[in-house]
Amino acid sequence: MIRVLIAEDMRILRDTLVALLDLEEDFEIVAALADGDGIVPAALRHRPDVAVLDIDLPGTDGLTAAARLHERLPECRTLILTGLGRPGTLRRALAAHVSGFLLKDAPSQELIDAVRRVAAGDRVIDPKLALAALETADNPLSPREAEALKRHAAGASANEIAAEMYLSYGTVRNYLASAVTKLGARNRVDAARIADEAGWL
Repeated sequence: MIRVLIAEDMRILRDTLVALLDLEEDFEIVAALADGDGIVPAALRHRPDVAVLDIDLPGTDGLTAAARLHERLPECRTLILTGLGRPGTLRRALAAHVSGFLLKDAPSQELIDAVRRVAAGDRVIDPKLALAALETADNPLSPREAEALKRHAAGASANEIAAEMYLSYGTVRNYLASAVTKLGARNRVDAARIADEAGWL
């Protein structure tokens, strides 16, 4: 029996995933969560074989939860579901030790097969996305530049970013200017778009 934990914030999708996987005789759904904060505690309590995680969750995001699961419960393998198949996101997922990376528009049988394969120790990644990840350049941004750009993209001013990151206004301005230069962008908005599309934010 393959014990499965599911984390998906949209209730209709979570209920659908539970219903779909529960139809399989060799699957047992041990937990279904609406946010990322409860993933590790629930996994430690229920000991699933596979955690099927949405990448965008309230609280702790799916990739951060996957990395924490790998540290706390390495025998639980993680399958990430996402609506955005970006090469940079796949790279971040692999760095978080996920075993599978599947797009939400994949056929349901593909998800069922992926859960079985991940449980068996295989890695399941969309081949086209894997090839795109290999062809995409590495992230040129430093973690601080990426964080400042991410906050800027969310609408924060340089002064607000400085306060949130405990930096001076000048340092934040320099990080944003450096990000624009490194990405060959026209301005900060363009830099945020380029970095977001590459999955670097």
